[in-house]
Amino acid sequence: MTKILLPAAIAASLIVPSVAQAQAVPPAAIAVVDLDRVTNDCTACKTASTALRAQVTALQTRQKSLAAPLQAEQKAIQTAIDALGGKEPDAALKARIKAFQTREQTGTQEVAAQQQQIQRNQQYIQKQILDKLNPIYSQVMQKRGANVLVEVGSTLATTQTLDVTTDVLTALNAAMPTISVVAPATAQTKTPQGR
Repeated sequence: MTKILLPAAIAASLIVPSVAQAQAVPPAAIAVVDLDRVTNDCTACKTASTALRAQVTALQTRQKSLAAPLQAEQKAIQTAIDALGGKEPDAALKARIKAFQTREQTGTQEVAAQQQQIQRNQQYIQKQILDKLNPIYSQVMQKRGANVLVEVGSTLATTQTLDVTTDVLTALNAAMPTISVVAPATAQTKTPQGR
């Protein structure tokens, strides 16, 4: 029986070290990056941010230009209704109320559509930045000999020697000289025609 156990023990001793070596993890070589600084300081990001703020300002201006006449019309209609003293409005006043409601609804829909477009634009800008950053992370990590890249905001403390923010920012500026600030139109789903 010892003749059977001895070869099994030798075989097991040869297998165990190779399994242990396969499970070994290399020592961590960590680098940190300040993504807020990267996205705030990249040249194309600054331009996109300015364009996005201009879109928001234009929307606010349009919202005010739609609201002012509607508020005036609403007051005038309310005055006319109050003057009736509880009587039923005539056909002209009813038509005026209906026209007001239509303009109000149209304005609300216009503002909502522009708000949605601005949100799509913002998401599209972020997607373009992320699409460029992902390969840059790998390049910078390889260049600096890191095997872990951590956002500086998720660290408690770090030294300046681990910071690769400037490398990432420089690479992003080179890889992305411009950003499109208008999201492509979303494809409308076509409804099948009935027979």
